[in-house]
Order: sequence, then C-alpha cells, then structure tokens
Amino acid sequence: MNGNLRVGSLFGIPFYVNLSWFLVLGLVVWNYGSELGYAFPQLGGAAWIFGLVAALLLFASVLAHELGHSFVAIRQGIPVNSITLFLFGGLASLEEESKTPAEAFWVAIAGPLVSVVLFGVFTAINVFTGISGPLAAIINLLAYINLILAVFNLLPGLPLDGGNVLKAIVWKVTGKSYKGVAFASRAGQFLGWTGITLGFLNLLGVTPFGSIWTLLIGFFLLQNATRYAQSATIQEQLNGLTAADAVIPNSPIVSANISLREFANNHIIGNSANWRKYLVTDENGQLIGEVAVEALKTIPTNDWWDIQVQELMQPVEALETVDSDEPLLEVVNLLERKQLPNLVVLQESGMLLGLLEKASVIKLLQKQAEAKAA
Repeated sequence: MNGNLRVGSLFGIPFYVNLSWFLVLGLVVWNYGSELGYAFPQLGGAAWIFGLVAALLLFASVLAHELGHSFVAIRQGIPVNSITLFLFGGLASLEEESKTPAEAFWVAIAGPLVSVVLFGVFTAINVFTGISGPLAAIINLLAYINLILAVFNLLPGLPLDGGNVLKAIVWKVTGKSYKGVAFASRAGQFLGWTGITLGFLNLLGVTPFGSIWTLLIGFFLLQNATRYAQSATIQEQLNGLTAADAVIPNSPIVSANISLREFANNHIIGNSANWRKYLVTDENGQLIGEVAVEALKTIPTNDWWDIQVQELMQPVEALETVDSDEPLLEVVNLLERKQLPNLVVLQESGMLLGLLEKASVIKLLQKQAEAKAA
C-alpha cells in the first residue's frame, strides 16, 4: 500500500500506519509532553514518556473506533481488507458496501458508538477510582478525545461516519444508494468549504474561530467529498444497466470446430483489435475453453486446414464470469475489487455472450452522455 507500513494484524485484519501518522505522533508527544512537564514539574524528563504513552493510547482509541466499523461489517459477511491510521484519523477498508440501508447505517454508526463507550469508561475511571496526577490527566485527555472523535465523526457529510449515516437514511427514503451518496457528498463539500473558510479567516485574524488544523481538515473533507460526488455521478449513470449492455462488440469468440485457417482468415487477419486470446465455444454456444493466437505458430501453416481450433484449446478455469443480467454497478465493483482486466459474460442458459472490460464500460457511459447532450 502506497505510503503505508504494515505493523501487524488484529483479529485477522491487516493493520497499517501511514507515514503521516508519525508526524502526528511526534506532534502529540511534543505538545502533550510539554503540557505535562509544565503541569507536573516533578516529572522531569519522564514527562515525554507520559506524552508518548498518551499519544499511543489516543491512536489506540482511533483504532478501536475503526474496529467498531469492522466488526459490524464482518457480521454482515463483508470482508475487511485493512485498517490504516493516517494524518486525520483512521480508515477501515471494506471489500464491499452493505447490501441494505439498515446494514449501512449500523456499519457507519458503530465507530462513533465505540468512541462514546470509551468516553464513558474513561470518565468513570476518573470519577470513581480517585486517581490523580499525570495518570488522571492522561485518562481525562482520553475521555475528551473520544468524545471529540464521536462528535466530529457524526457531522453529516461524507467521508465522515455521519455522512454515511446520512447516506443510509437518504438511501432508505429514495431506494437508491447513489442518491444517498450524492446528497451526503454535497453535505461533505459544504463542511469542507466551511472548514477552509474558518481556517483562512482565523489565519487572517478576522475571527477567533478555526485554526490551521481547521483549514487542513477542510481541505481533506472537500477532497474526499468531491471523490464521493464523482462516484455518485458514475453510479447514477450505471443505474438500470446490466453486464449485457457493456459487452464488447465483436468480442473475441471462436467456434471450436472451425479450422485454424478459418480462424486466422476470419478472426485474426485484418482484425484491428489484436486480441491475444479468443474464447472458444461448442456448437451450442457454451464456453468450453480459450485459444492463444501465439499457439498457431506451433503448427505449420500447411496443416492449418486439417487442424481444428479445439485441438489447441486450453481450459478456462481461471476466467471470472458474470450473468448477463447482473447490474452493471455490481460488475464494475467486482472489476475494481479484484483488479480484473475483463469478465466473461454468460446468458442465463449458459451461452457465451461476450467479453466485458473497463474500457467497454467507459465507452458505454460516453455514448450515453453524448446521447443526452444531442
């Protein structure tokens, strides 16, 4: 993962820290170590050790927040690819979206709920255990940070948890997940611009509200909310389309019982697509294998009329297939999730319809956009 270091795993979930995390770690240790040294002069150099402990516990709270999302997702059957800590918090990378608005709501709300519980636990420790000194100060800090973490993340705009809650609500009302993403991303863009504005005004001395951190967080929110908005636009374009709509015209398909000469003359020579492999079908149109164009070089051209394609055919167990009526949005998610170059599209009867790839989906969307503009 670019810019990330793997530092182990928790409950089977790979755990990474972004390089920016070390910057924040250093700033927290320096800032809080200084505060502890000022408040408790007797600590001396140990104040920095307490500052490091406090910083690590703060990041442990962020990790617990992300584990809250992860555990709910896992209970819904959604694999968790990783958890990453970075400059502005953490991110649980889920392999796929929840299938219903209710499930999406519970995944989104789980993180803030964990933070609220931690706030209650640390507050109770401070109130009922009678601890004092630097330890009490650290526990109080952890309670405060977890409360801030919960409240901030519940702001109603993507990419925050509150934005995902808002997305789930709009999804439930409209019945369309992309409408939830579009609405919540616009709210996220508003929050981003608000943070940027307050940050700039504070730096100019116009208002006491905001800071350089408000400005940076505003940029972070705006950038990610814009990405969500772009994603919502694509999802809207894909709505109602199926895998069959994006099949490549003249997909590389050849019949098993034609000769190699017919294969070369009718499919390879003069074909601008320059396919390296062709899918092979039987007399009923069922996919039975694939043949590489390079394989023809192993046979003398004089024998091409006497040898059929099926004699050079190889099995296709490794090929990913989808049904022709599969929603195109799900197909695109599959391509992205598994980083597949293409997919084989089959009809309900099992007959081969053709090949689908990212480029064919993009061309389909471009044609739709041109048709709307005309």
